[in-house]
Amino acid sequence: MKEINELNLPDDLRYADDHEWARVEGDKVRVGLDDYAQDQLGDIVFVELPQVGDTFKQGGEFATVESVKAVVECYLPVGGEIIAVNSALEESPELINKSSYDDGWMVDVKPTDLSEIDALMTSDACLEKLKGAE
Repeated sequence: MKEINELNLPDDLRYADDHEWARVEGDKVRVGLDDYAQDQLGDIVFVELPQVGDTFKQGGEFATVESVKAVVECYLPVGGEIIAVNSALEESPELINKSSYDDGWMVDVKPTDLSEIDALMTSDACLEKLKGAE
């Protein structure tokens, strides 16, 4: 497992308490698991994603990730409608381990209220929270 200072937490993302990340891309928000979560889970072997058209409130359970260590639920950092899912994760769930911010993204959301992103942590705040949890 990585040391806290080895984690990749890009500055252009926002982070939820449950270790999901969110990136605003025009009028959508791309969501996935952060580097800390994928590192703690170990080898990811299965991902269950929602359907396009499903809607969730901020903090709603939208996906399940299974690793060799645990099964965890994922919570949507911004409420809205699922407009795309990363179907590559069905065949290759390990993409989350290899590239959680790029090929390992999970869903795209059309947010109900984009200002919800402001309630999420910056990379610095996320790092400080993780340091406090050591």
